[in-house]
Amino acid sequence: MIRLILFLIFASLIALNAADVRKPNIVLIFIDDMGYGDIGPFGSTKNRTPSLDRMAKEGMKLTSFYAAPVCSVSRAQVLTGCYGQRVSIPGVFPPASHAGINSEEHTVAELMKTQGYATMCIGKWHVGDQPEFFPTRHGFDHYFGLPYSNDMMRKPPGGDKPVVPLIRDEKVIEMLTGPEQDRLTERYTDEAVRFITENKTRPFFLYMPHTAVHVPVHPGEKFRNKSKNGIFGDWVEEVDWSVGRVLDTLRDFKLAENTLVVFTSDNGPWLTQGKNAGEAGPLRGGKGSTWEGGVREPTLAWWPGKIAGGSACDAVAGTIDFLPTFVKLAGGTVPADRKIDGADIAPLLFGTTKESPHEARYYYQGYKLQAVRSGPWKLAIAPQNENMGGGQAVFASMEKPRLYNLDVEIGERTDVAVDHPEVVTKLKALAVKMAAELGDGKPGPEVRPAGFVKNAVMLSPDTPAVEKPAVTP
Repeated sequence: MIRLILFLIFASLIALNAADVRKPNIVLIFIDDMGYGDIGPFGSTKNRTPSLDRMAKEGMKLTSFYAAPVCSVSRAQVLTGCYGQRVSIPGVFPPASHAGINSEEHTVAELMKTQGYATMCIGKWHVGDQPEFFPTRHGFDHYFGLPYSNDMMRKPPGGDKPVVPLIRDEKVIEMLTGPEQDRLTERYTDEAVRFITENKTRPFFLYMPHTAVHVPVHPGEKFRNKSKNGIFGDWVEEVDWSVGRVLDTLRDFKLAENTLVVFTSDNGPWLTQGKNAGEAGPLRGGKGSTWEGGVREPTLAWWPGKIAGGSACDAVAGTIDFLPTFVKLAGGTVPADRKIDGADIAPLLFGTTKESPHEARYYYQGYKLQAVRSGPWKLAIAPQNENMGGGQAVFASMEKPRLYNLDVEIGERTDVAVDHPEVVTKLKALAVKMAAELGDGKPGPEVRPAGFVKNAVMLSPDTPAVEKPAVTP
C-alpha cells in the first residue's frame, strides 16, 4: 500500500512537471494589405478594433516591424526566415505559375512538426498554386483556403463567371464567385476554432494568413454597412472580430498563458484602390513601395504572463524573424545547412533587451535593393515609387542617396544626407555587402532557386493529385 501511494505521488509529480514544461502554442495571424494606420492600437479613429485594442493592452506593440512590398515575397519570408529574394520569390505569383516555394527549403511548419506540433494553414497561401507547392507539402498537416489573392479570378472552361478555388488539404472543394467570398473570414475563423479545439491537449502551430483586407473587399453579412468607414472598415472590423474569437477560444480552454499570438500584415495598404484601401497612418507610401508605408506593419504580440501588457518595442524586427523565434520557443534548432536572414526576437518580446538582433534591414523591390536601415537611419539608394504600379519615382542613387532619421521624422520627408556623411558611408557599405549576396537588379550568388514544375495547370475540382515532389530547374 505504501509503495502504491509513493508511486502515485511520484507519477503526479512527473505529470505536474510535464505540464510545466509543455511546449508553447503559436498562432500567427497574417492580414493582407492592412496599413500601419488601420487599427486602433496604431492610431486609427475610423475603424473600431476592440479585440486588437485589448490585445495591445494585454501585450506588446512592435512599431518597427517589417514585411515586404507585395504578397508572395512576404509569405516566403514568413515560411523560410529569409528575404524572399534569397529563395527566388521576389514578387507575386500568378495563377498556374510554374514556380513556387522549393521543397528543399526548411519551412517553419516543417521545423515545428519535428518538435511534435500539430500544424495548420488557414487562408491565403500564395507561394505556388500547383499541388507540389501546397502547404501540405511544406509541413502543414492541414490546409483550408485560397491558393492566391482573391482578385485573381478566372473563368473556368465552359464557365460564365470568374471564380477562385477554395482548397481543403490538397483538393479543390469549391470554386467561389465574388459574392461567395463574403463568408471567407467567418469560414476561416470557424476552421481556426476547430483546429484549436481538436489540438488543445498538444502543442500546435496555426498560421492564419487572411484573405482580408485585400481587394475585392468582402465583409460578411453581419458586418456589412456597420462601420463608419465604408465597406473597407466593415472588413477591418470583421477581422477584429475574428481575432477576438481566436483569443477567446484560447482563454476558454485555459491556453492563453501558454500561447504566443502574433498579429501583423504582409505589406502596406494598396493606396490606389481608393476607398477600398487602408491607410499608412504617419508613414509615407503604400503597397508595392519600399517607403515605410509599404513595408512597416501594424504588429502586436500577445502572451499573458510572458509579454508585458501595454508594452511597446521600436527595435527593428520583421517577418524573417518568425521562423528562428518560433522554432527556438518550441525547443528546436534551425538547421545550419543553409543561410537564413532572420534572428530570434524572443528577447525583444520578453523585454530582456531593446536592441535589434539585426545590424541592418534591407528594402528590396524585386531583386533591386532600394534602401537600407540601421538603427534610426534609412538610406535610399535607388528611385522609389510611393504606390504599386506607377507614380513619379523619387530619385536616389548610390552617388546621390537620400538619408532619413526615422526617430526624428517617421514620414521620410527631410533628406539629411548632407548633414551626416559618416552615416551615409556606413549604410552604403552595408548595402554593397548585401548586394554582393542577393544581387542588385538581378539575382546574386547566394540566391537559391525556387521550386519548379513543368506542367502548370489552372486549379479546379478536377485537378489530379500529384505525388512526386517539386523539382528545381
